[in-house]
Amino acid sequence: MWFKSIYLKTLREFRIAILGWGVGMGLLIYVVLAAVPSLIATSAARASVVSLGGTFAWIAEPIALDTPGGYVTWKYGLTLLIIAIWPLIACSRLLRGEEERGSLDALLSLPRGRVRVVLEKLAAVWTALLGIGLLIALLAFAGGKTASADFGLGDALLFGLNVALICGVFGSIALLLSQFTQERGTASGLTGGLLLVFIVLDMVHRVIPGTEWLSRLSPVYYYNLSKPLVPDSSYGVPSSSYGANPGAMLVLLALCVLLSGAAVWLFARRDVGGVVALPSFLRLPEQAVQPARALPVNAWSLRSVYTRSLGMIVVPACWWTLVIAGFAAWTVVIVKQIETQMASLYASSPLLKDVITRVGGGDISTNATLLSFLFVFLPLLLMAFAATQANRWSADEEDGRLELVLSTPQPRLRVLLGRFAALTTVTIIIGMLTLAATAVASLATGLQFDWGNLAAATLSIIPLGLLVAAIGYLFSGWLRTAVDTGLLSFLLVIWFFISFIGPGLNWPDATLRLSAFYYYGTPLLHGLPLLDTLGVLAVTVAALAVASVRFVRKDIGR
Repeated sequence: MWFKSIYLKTLREFRIAILGWGVGMGLLIYVVLAAVPSLIATSAARASVVSLGGTFAWIAEPIALDTPGGYVTWKYGLTLLIIAIWPLIACSRLLRGEEERGSLDALLSLPRGRVRVVLEKLAAVWTALLGIGLLIALLAFAGGKTASADFGLGDALLFGLNVALICGVFGSIALLLSQFTQERGTASGLTGGLLLVFIVLDMVHRVIPGTEWLSRLSPVYYYNLSKPLVPDSSYGVPSSSYGANPGAMLVLLALCVLLSGAAVWLFARRDVGGVVALPSFLRLPEQAVQPARALPVNAWSLRSVYTRSLGMIVVPACWWTLVIAGFAAWTVVIVKQIETQMASLYASSPLLKDVITRVGGGDISTNATLLSFLFVFLPLLLMAFAATQANRWSADEEDGRLELVLSTPQPRLRVLLGRFAALTTVTIIIGMLTLAATAVASLATGLQFDWGNLAAATLSIIPLGLLVAAIGYLFSGWLRTAVDTGLLSFLLVIWFFISFIGPGLNWPDATLRLSAFYYYGTPLLHGLPLLDTLGVLAVTVAALAVASVRFVRKDIGR
């Protein structure tokens, strides 16, 4: 059944992603909705929730926070954008990935036109996104019933549709960019960078007055305009702030059609395996190369597996470094801007005190505690980078690239360890540059921190990144690239769910320890958690050892 058409074959490859992302993020919404009544049980608690929303309005617009739908939209609407990681990876390899493997040549040798092939593949992607949105909507509706929320099934379905549309936008961007790149990794990396840039652009108008025109350049802005889980307009603000915004959703749909249409048009007119030629004013000037230097036989990156791996990873590493270090510096600026408001809210908002203290790890009256609360996203970003590199290792094996390397006198163990050593080197550099960016931002804004703790907070993200990479290498010993990436991404979601939802629901410490984020601790306040860090490194070494044994003994490509 699954192999009767390109559409069904492609959809079959997405079945794990549909269930994993749909059920995982749907359960997140369900649990939060079910817990909201206990957070707003009294009038004082409601007032605390509202004041908390005003303090963190730069994250998302606080609308009707004293309702289940309003609270979950404000607190986790932006978190749902993590789902966009899957379509940007899937769409970047939708065509370019098959071109790299050479399987697209075989596919196009059948009596199938180019346009039909790509349209069937796109239909499978959209079916998967709508399936993910449907699962999220059904679980959101079930959570709303548990919390006696005032939104219905139709509102929940629109909520899921809004998530599917914003994910479709970033998938379409990745598909379009893949027409200009030789490798799918470059397209997915660029799209991932744009995702973070667009998130920051959306936040700008909530931090700096009069900059809404700038935020309108971000598709995330239009995603946030729709609030289907807040259907009523009786909360003392304009009714346009409630419910689904048809205009905004149409903008997202138009972007999907425009970007995907452009990608299809370009694919139908270029050579398979080639790239679209850029306009002359965007091309780099070509320099004549002497015949003796035509081949990079003396290039530094070809001296060993380690240096070659560094050469492969340097470009995406630069983009991720910019994002991670930039985010760290941005949080310092944010803390400086809201420090006065936070001090005034501390005594009047027990909920605010509880949330920041639980995650930040200290007294909210200090800037370090608030920054510690925001710094918990640093390991998440670095772990996402490590997941992309683990995906690249698995893809190289699946696409046959490792066979070329292993045809030379290179032991298998040296190849794997050289690749992981390059990733380790880059991860350490990212951590050090993040420390430098944070220190510069701190000096520029005048915020005072313990410099030793600041170093611990930025550098202790390194072991967590290496842990995810080692687990990804381990999974690749038994799983295909798509399954490996999906399972690793789902593991990050589960860890995120445990660490950021569990404390608010008073989960036992034994449950919280199941998340890798637990072992990051609060180093900005209490210094490096030495034993926890050593434990993470021990698990990393164990996972890498098992991955090495498996790689040495197995058949390549299986």
